[in-house]
Amino acid sequence: MLLQVVDLKVSYGNIEALHGINLEIKKGEIVTILGANGAGKSTTLMTISGLLKPTHGAIYFDKIPLHKMPAHEIVKLGISQVPEGRRIFGTLTVKENLTLGAFTCKDRTKLRKNEEWIYELFPILAERRDQLAGTLSGGEQQMLAIARSLMSDPSILLLDEPSLGLAPLLVKSIFQALKEINRQGVTILLVEQNARAALRLAHRGYVMELGRIVIADTAENLLANPEVRQAYLGG
Repeated sequence: MLLQVVDLKVSYGNIEALHGINLEIKKGEIVTILGANGAGKSTTLMTISGLLKPTHGAIYFDKIPLHKMPAHEIVKLGISQVPEGRRIFGTLTVKENLTLGAFTCKDRTKLRKNEEWIYELFPILAERRDQLAGTLSGGEQQMLAIARSLMSDPSILLLDEPSLGLAPLLVKSIFQALKEINRQGVTILLVEQNARAALRLAHRGYVMELGRIVIADTAENLLANPEVRQAYLGG
């Protein structure tokens, strides 16, 4: 098992946001977490990447206990997060944003190969490499946020709402890129409001409600599940 979340509880002050959740992700999988706003999806991702500390439970990456580590050490292990809202550096160029994403990688040859691969994945970023990131369209900024996270050569990519605010055509293009990233060997954990697109991409999924996992199944079964269809797929 590549990533294991065991009985995880997380609190904001006195308010418990996660009530003992369990997740498992195998190497090479795409797993999605579905749920309404406030279900605890982003909290789960931020805790895995070390930005929040659990009050109880454990997280293991390749049997290494992440819950005891600071965020910058977690990145070095091969876990990279694409945050909700992109959070690119608007006053820096596309290339400078990519360079910042590679702060853990000291191997110049590997860096060059990664950059070439990213420009193949997202040709528009190659065209705009010297452009200020703040002048890119929303879709291009999302591509840059994903590209920046790939520069650290991760084993697993955590994505928080990559389709948020994007036109359907761009969503399709982003999801095709994620499929290719996975095909190249990167495991993906995806939090996504667009449940249909997420389940078509993923191998398995978890449904969260109010800080608890209420359903865990294959993506195929979740697409056919009447409760899931009613709540997240528009009936």
